Amino acid sequence: MADRVRKVNYCYAKVSARAGQGAAVLDEVQQAGVNLLAFSGFPIGGGKAQLDLVAEDMAAVRRVARKQGWRLSKTKRAFLIQGEDRVGACHRQLQKLADQKINVTAADALAAGKGRYAMILWVKPKDYARAARILKAK
Repeated sequence: MADRVRKVNYCYAKVSARAGQGAAVLDEVQQAGVNLLAFSGFPIGGGKAQLDLVAEDMAAVRRVARKQGWRLSKTKRAFLIQGEDRVGACHRQLQKLADQKINVTAADALAAGKGRYAMILWVKPKDYARAARILKAK
């Protein structure tokens, strides 16, 4: 089975790096019925954390944010890759970009169970269109 590479949109919120902040954001997103394709959270220093919210419906994410008073970044782009979990699954995708001298800004991947894996990866905006062609992203 071939990997499926999707172009996705995301935005992020900067929150206090305190216990429960990510859960509180996800609770509000869930209560609003917004389905996230991916979520990533990490510390950025200064007592803050960044929460990346990847969704098919970014307008719905923005409605929740407006209601909750969250400041969101402008909409940004990434790639969501899903496929059969196998040895070297992530390497194959990253190597395609490396071969074309495209730097991957960040990547998160995991085994999704039942023989599946998923990876989200980010490249610089100037490289996005070329990376999409190389990865055959839809």
